[in-house]
Amino acid sequence: MSLTGAAFFYTLIVATIVAVVATMFAWGAVRGPKAVRAAVRLGLIGLCQLTAIAVVAVWINNANGLYSSWGDLFGQQDNAGVGVAAGDAASAQAASFTGGPSGFQRTTLHGAASGMTGEVLVWTPPQYSEPQFKNYSFPVIELLHGIPGSPETWIKGGGMPGPIESLMASGKMKPALVVIPRINPNGINTDCTDVGKIRNGTWLDTDVPNLVKKDFRVLGDSRGWGLVGDSTGGYCATKLVLQHPESFGTAVALSPDDFHGDPTTVRDKNVLAAQNPLALIKKTGPQANVSILIATTAHDRWSTPQNAQALRAAAKFPVTVEQPIILKDGGHNWGTWEALFPVVLPWLSQQLDAPQLVQPAAPTP
Repeated sequence: MSLTGAAFFYTLIVATIVAVVATMFAWGAVRGPKAVRAAVRLGLIGLCQLTAIAVVAVWINNANGLYSSWGDLFGQQDNAGVGVAAGDAASAQAASFTGGPSGFQRTTLHGAASGMTGEVLVWTPPQYSEPQFKNYSFPVIELLHGIPGSPETWIKGGGMPGPIESLMASGKMKPALVVIPRINPNGINTDCTDVGKIRNGTWLDTDVPNLVKKDFRVLGDSRGWGLVGDSTGGYCATKLVLQHPESFGTAVALSPDDFHGDPTTVRDKNVLAAQNPLALIKKTGPQANVSILIATTAHDRWSTPQNAQALRAAAKFPVTVEQPIILKDGGHNWGTWEALFPVVLPWLSQQLDAPQLVQPAAPTP
C-alpha cells in the first residue's frame, strides 16, 4: 500500500475510529487483577493515540510531500545507488518522461557521471510549445527541496509551478523551464556533496543538467541556469553555484542551513572543510561571476541572519552576494517562503538570460 495513497490514509482513519470504539466497549469488560486491568487499559489508550498520531503524520506528509514512498521514508529506495559504467554514458542519460503532478513531466534518471538513480520533474512554460518559439532555447530554474523532502515538496508545499507561472504571465519573470530533481537520489542526505560512493553533488551539477540539455531546448551557458532552494536545498543552491560557476549563474537560498556545513551529515572532515559554502566562496576564481540572494527571518534558529551576513562578508569579486532579505516575522516553513516568492523569483529571473533564438542548421546540399 502506497505511503502517499488515499487508501492508506483512509485505512488509518478507519483504524483510529475502530480503536476508539473498541476501547469504549472493552474498558468495562476487562477482567483480572488490578494491575492487569490497568495495563490493558493503558494499552488501549496507547493504541488510540498511536493511530491518531499516524493519521496526522500521514496527512502532514501528504500535504508537504516530505516522503514519496516507504523506501524514501526508511532510506531504502529500490533504485538507490545504482551504478552506471562510464562506457554506458549514452544509454544512462536516455530518459522516458511520463505525466506527473501539476503539469510536470516525470522521469527516473540513471546518472552516467554519478552512478546514482533518482526522480526528476520538469515543467515547460506555455511559450515552449508555441509555434513562434519553436526555434528558441529557454533558461532553466532548478528547485532544490529540503530534508526531509522530495521533488513533490515544492509542488505540495510551494504550490509549483503556480507562483512561477503567474509571475511569468504578468511579465515579472522570463519564460523558463522548471526542473525539480531529488537532491538525495540514494536516500542519504550529504548536503549535495560527493562523499565516497554517494555522489549526490555530481548527480545535481552534471547528470541532471545533462539530462535537461539533451531532452529539452534550453540554454547551455551558466547565465541560463538558476537555482532556488529552501532549507537544506538553500544550502545546496549556494554551494553548487559557488562550486560550479561554469554550470550555474545565480542562486536564491531560502532559509538556508548553516553555511559552515553539518558534520553529522558530511562526516568526512576534509570534504566538509573544503566544500562548505564559506570555504568555497573564499577560493573562487575570476570565472565565478555568480549572484546569490539569501532570505530568512529574524527569529529562524535554523537559518539565522548572522549566517546570511557571514556569507556576504566573505564574498569577493566577481561573486555578488546581495544584501540578505531578513523578515521580521516568520518561521522555517512554506508560509514564509511563499511570501518571499514575489520578490526573490523576479530577482532570479533578472539574472538569467532571456530565451534565445537558435538558428536551425542549414540543410545539407
